Amino acid sequence: MTPFRLILCLLLVASSLASAQARTVWVDDKLYLPVRSGAGTQYRIIENALPSGTPLEVLEVGENYTRVRTPKGTEGWVASQYLSNTPIAEDRLKAANRELEQARAELSRLKEQLSQVTEERNALKSSESSLADRSESLQEELQRIKSIAADAINLDKRNRELASENQKLRNDLEVLTAENERLEASKEYDFMLLGAGLVFAGVLLALVIPLLKPTRKTDNWA
Repeated sequence: MTPFRLILCLLLVASSLASAQARTVWVDDKLYLPVRSGAGTQYRIIENALPSGTPLEVLEVGENYTRVRTPKGTEGWVASQYLSNTPIAEDRLKAANRELEQARAELSRLKEQLSQVTEERNALKSSESSLADRSESLQEELQRIKSIAADAINLDKRNRELASENQKLRNDLEVLTAENERLEASKEYDFMLLGAGLVFAGVLLALVIPLLKPTRKTDNWA
């Protein structure tokens, strides 16, 4: 055998051993399997009656026997035909029951979370409704404030218009007052002229009337 083939064979054997060591097998259902010191019934039993379902670490795979390590740490050989690559039905049932209980516990937890989420959602809906009502109230208040502000602007504009009209009225009043004073002064002057005219007329009449009175003629026949 060439060195290359020898190395290749050694690599294949090492790979097979590594694969066997990484594998776990279980004692088949309803058996009590003895562990022997060698690969055959002629070898002595070094660990009595492994119960079914016992996990064994595979160390080496032979023709009819497999070298294993027990949970106690004992290394020996057991008949390969009584080994299974999967746990026994009872263990699988127990595992399934455990998974079922875990699933039920998880379902209960999820139901509780769902209930909490539902309560939070209802609370949020109530809060949302309250916020919507508050928003509507604020909108109405804003419209009222805008209306008041618009009225205030209109009122200020009207006040300015009234102030302007009032100023015009004051100006007109001042003009009328001045005109009235002028008329009063003119009236007094007219009264003075009228009085003077009347006095002058009285004096004139006093002078003229005697002149108009007929004088008596001297009766020459007397």
